[in-house]
Amino acid sequence: MANPNAKGDRRERELVTALDGAGFAVMRAPASGSATERELPDVLAGDGETFYAIEAKSSAGDPIYLSGEEIEALVYFARNFGANPRVGVRFDREDWYFFHPGDLYETPGGNYRVKKETALADGTDFAEFTGDSRKVTLEEIAADDDEADGDTREVLGALERGDISVDDAVEML
Repeated sequence: MANPNAKGDRRERELVTALDGAGFAVMRAPASGSATERELPDVLAGDGETFYAIEAKSSAGDPIYLSGEEIEALVYFARNFGANPRVGVRFDREDWYFFHPGDLYETPGGNYRVKKETALADGTDFAEFTGDSRKVTLEEIAADDDEADGDTREVLGALERGDISVDDAVEML
């Protein structure tokens, strides 16, 4: 009989591998229901400064639901362990997105839900989560600096020629 959790297990291993590749010390928690009565988070990860207890969930495209107990256990463990609680969600053909449990939508029944659109719009993507996010490339920064240097030279040249006053030059710079 096929393991009904095979896909979830594969996704967890994939997350562990990605976090490891991003420089985190990382481990999957043992299978549920073994060592303790209380649920353990799926993944523990740390980079020496930041530590996470992660509940990992994946879905083909339907909303992901978490029980109130799962979230409560995650927050409890994270607090006692000294880690930041996070829910990691991955929809098919998308990357991982992360949420603080307090930012999840709570259903009237006390459970939690993450829709795919919410993950893509509001979730923290993997690069930002691992501190590897770069809003601009180094080439873009260098190009901006070159432009700024050119503008500065132009203003100083105009000042030197007497085309503008010192006050005008200061204002332009």
